[in-house]
Amino acid sequence: MSAVDSDSLVRIAKAIRARGLKGEIVADLLTDFPERFEEVAELIAVAPNGDIQTVELESFWFQNDRVILKLLGFDSVEAAEQLRDYEFCVSDSEVVELEPDQYYDFDLEGCRVQEVTGLTVGKVQSVLKTGGPEILVVVAENGAEIMVPLAESIIVKIDVDAKEIVIDPPEGLLELN
Repeated sequence: MSAVDSDSLVRIAKAIRARGLKGEIVADLLTDFPERFEEVAELIAVAPNGDIQTVELESFWFQNDRVILKLLGFDSVEAAEQLRDYEFCVSDSEVVELEPDQYYDFDLEGCRVQEVTGLTVGKVQSVLKTGGPEILVVVAENGAEIMVPLAESIIVKIDVDAKEIVIDPPEGLLELN
């Protein structure tokens, strides 16, 4: 157990199941930068109940759209199975630097969304990946979910430090939701 603040962690993988007889773990990738595993010696493992521990990454490889992790000291199917549903994280100080006007989903989540007129639309709950433009899932004060495409023609300003996004939605967009 560690004193790491879970709010300062960035999720990069989530354990799905054990694999093989040597304690390997099949994990879904939660990062747009899978190459980061090459630079990481330790991961922060967060249990579903919130308990946190640091684990040493012995080896890894990719299989289809997942990563196979081998952690030091987890040398059996039973040991690896104990990590099912754990999220593997790195400190937010280890995030990959993005180009200007690029944002991590966690930067956008929680941002207040308002129209250029100043009218509040709601808060970003999540970012939906569609294969095309990403979609901001915005929850209005009345609980309604509003889908706002993350498109240059709609997004006027993103200020992640102020947790604010200003949009200029085309006529009817907010009524479609």
